[in-house]
Amino acid sequence: MNQKKALQNLLDKQAIMDLLNAYCQASDRHDHEKLRSLYHHDATDDHGPFFKGLAMEFIDQLPTIQAPMKILHHNLTTINIVLEESDSDSCYAESEAYVLAYHQVETDDGLIDLLIGGRYFDKYEKRNGEWKFSYKAILADWATTDNPTKVKLDHPMLKGSHFGKPGPSDPSYEMFKLIRFGQTHQQTV
Repeated sequence: MNQKKALQNLLDKQAIMDLLNAYCQASDRHDHEKLRSLYHHDATDDHGPFFKGLAMEFIDQLPTIQAPMKILHHNLTTINIVLEESDSDSCYAESEAYVLAYHQVETDDGLIDLLIGGRYFDKYEKRNGEWKFSYKAILADWATTDNPTKVKLDHPMLKGSHFGKPGPSDPSYEMFKLIRFGQTHQQTV
């Protein structure tokens, strides 16, 4: 592989990593506008029993799905990205990304914890020079629950700490000038 192609592959993989990270942040902050910007308009999403179909239709349903979720916290671990081999700029890629997704959910019986260890099976297309999801599937490998929740944010060691919140009231949007609710900042070279 020549040096120019190797450099382009690194740039493409980094753009996909940025996309995956933006997906986790937008999901955790319930930032549906930002989520929309990460998918191609015709992309599909397979969230198992929650939804299978056009990603934009899934995002339309997220306010209802996420309403009882008081905390969402997605953490990516092992990420394998493969770019389609071609003589031109890569325009298709796939990835398998391991994820730990914590959910604190309000139920009729109080708050519960749900921790899911799973993977994202994603397909991407680069259109007009920009990588976006063309397909996303969620796979659960394991899950554990605690009822009632074990999360205790009132511990004395946390006094005075900033606490994450879903939506635009999250402290990150106040503290930073570049990270904004509903916006994706992707550097281009």
